[in-house]
Amino acid sequence: MLQKVKERSRQLTSVQLIVLFYLTAIIIATTLLSLPAAHKPGVEWHFIDGLFTAVSAISVTGLSVFSVADTFSVIGVFLLAFVLQIGGIGIMALGTFIWVILGKRIGLKERQLIMTDHNRTTLSGLVNLMLQIFRLILAIEAFGAFVLGTYFTKYFDTWQEAYLQGFFASVSATTNAGFDITGASLVPFANDYFVQFIIMILIVLGSIGFPVLIELKEFLTHSGSEIPYRFSLFTKLTSMTFLVLTVLGVVVILLLEFSFFFQDKAWHETFFYALFQSITTKSGGLSTVDVNEFTSATQLFLSGMMFIGASPSGVGGGIRTTTFAIVVLTIFFFAKGNSAVKIFGREIHEADIMKAFVVTSVAILLCGTSVIILSVTETASLIAIIFEVSSAFGTTGLSMGITPTLSAPGKIVIMILMFIGRIGLLSFLFIIRGNTSADKYHYPKERVIIG
Repeated sequence: MLQKVKERSRQLTSVQLIVLFYLTAIIIATTLLSLPAAHKPGVEWHFIDGLFTAVSAISVTGLSVFSVADTFSVIGVFLLAFVLQIGGIGIMALGTFIWVILGKRIGLKERQLIMTDHNRTTLSGLVNLMLQIFRLILAIEAFGAFVLGTYFTKYFDTWQEAYLQGFFASVSATTNAGFDITGASLVPFANDYFVQFIIMILIVLGSIGFPVLIELKEFLTHSGSEIPYRFSLFTKLTSMTFLVLTVLGVVVILLLEFSFFFQDKAWHETFFYALFQSITTKSGGLSTVDVNEFTSATQLFLSGMMFIGASPSGVGGGIRTTTFAIVVLTIFFFAKGNSAVKIFGREIHEADIMKAFVVTSVAILLCGTSVIILSVTETASLIAIIFEVSSAFGTTGLSMGITPTLSAPGKIVIMILMFIGRIGLLSFLFIIRGNTSADKYHYPKERVIIG
């Protein structure tokens, strides 16, 4: 029996194995979160709700069909935080750390799995990369937990409660999970800009992409060298797109809500509301305001931001910032009559351009189909459904409040979106590919009228 399992596992592609690992993680998470010790007394627990929470936690989304604060005990909170670590750090980064601790040799198959899980294009340096990611995310979370826990002593009666809140808020923000144990996300801290500032830093560090953070660390340690440090095109494009989208988000939210939600707000309240919502839509999920208070135009804009999501090789979902950037650049250069897409003194590879358009097209079809299905199965408004679908696909976790009222089919649709958002659309498409070989022949090419 064991021999047959091994033989079948060898026949699976790296993508199929990664998906299998994440499905296994969801089963384990469902079991852990369903333990009686994880719940407060008198809590009713249904399997579909436990599965939904597990998928949301592994995909670090944050959509929840119940209040985490009212459902989970202290043990449950720590178990949920552990599941968020699996989803945030990634199966292969966590697995690599365990393999190194146990002294296990990491062979070609394991390296291929790591490369697939983190969307890398080369096998070199993968083990060191995974260990750096593991250490980096734990260091960031420890920093956030200490700072927020210490600061929260002014809000909570005991230091134990303060540090528990600080610990979970740090894990949730760094992994971009969007879960909270306050019962009201960050709305109680809507006027506390220090808490918002720390949370925004943690969200950015988690969503901008681990390769960017590693290159930034190398740049800081390289500063004394005579040879100037050269950032990769990925880091330049990711950082610039992230910055542009954040600034664009702030400006658009300010303009759309200037005569509405921001009408009676002071300038500093207006700025921090707009800045926080712009950053949290990258995949953060935590919020300082009930999004139902925004206009429909703002809700649609936030849906678009969540659809784009975070950067590749980070903890967020969506089509990813680099995909969006390449699509926009390709359209721009095509309109100018150029066949090559050029940025930062480099040309984008044609294969990456094709991937960007495939991912965007499939994402639109997937989310559009999900909106149609939910419009049939749910009684919520169309804008609330669009918002929910975008949040699930972008693994963001923001909601207009319809998550607890979803029907069983609706929950299944949202779970599928969250799972695809976590593993990535390319991995989702490659599941059915299997082990393919290169084309042995080609047909004559012929032009087709387009547009």
